[in-house]
Amino acid sequence: MEWHDDGIVLGTRRHGETSVILEVMTAAHGRHLGLVRGGRSKRMQPVLQPGNRLELTWRARLDEHLGMFQVEPLELNAARLLNSAVAIYGIQTLGAHLRLLPERDPHPGLYGALGVIMSHLDEPPAAGMLVARFELAVLDELGFGLDLSQCALTGSREGLAYVSPKTGRAVTREAGTPWADKLLPLPSFLRTGGEAHCDGPSLAQAFALTGFFFTRHVYEPRGLAEPEARAGFLTALMRGLADGENAA
Repeated sequence: MEWHDDGIVLGTRRHGETSVILEVMTAAHGRHLGLVRGGRSKRMQPVLQPGNRLELTWRARLDEHLGMFQVEPLELNAARLLNSAVAIYGIQTLGAHLRLLPERDPHPGLYGALGVIMSHLDEPPAAGMLVARFELAVLDELGFGLDLSQCALTGSREGLAYVSPKTGRAVTREAGTPWADKLLPLPSFLRTGGEAHCDGPSLAQAFALTGFFFTRHVYEPRGLAEPEARAGFLTALMRGLADGENAA
């Protein structure tokens, strides 16, 4: 068995004296693992850092085997990302979300989004927006997507301000006002066609929204806790936003 693909490094773990097991998110083969011989060498270690994009060749005798990777660097993002706490926790959070999906299942949309995120993960405002949207996309791939396109009560596509915690559907401000204390706020940058600007409070609302549905539909049914990296990402993100505001 053999295939060729591009992939973004999610992580590695040691294997034997000199090798590593490489975990990547690929364009056509989903999240995939494979052995890299000599992966702990001084030459290979910088190449196999999380966030880097690689050209991959995977070979195995049978499809169900772990197999071996041969890799060539395409984009070395790690040196830039490792200087940012937002990026470090962000990569770990993205990897944890992708591990909720079955290994080797293709998710080309998530791979494309991951590539965009890696270009901006060390920029707090952009990183926050992109990761929040990525969480919505993962929920959708898991079968628990939210309907943020129109109001569940009126059918209107304008003035959407809330999400029902029961149905995961959007609600307009006018229709939702009587039940506002029971609804989840919907920040404008998450709405279909919504404005791109966001700030600390709107990002906090976005991650509270996605976190609620991850807990209800994914973590609790599977007996999982929310990844520690996600809390670290949110803390670093808010600190980065505050530092940016102070610098301005």
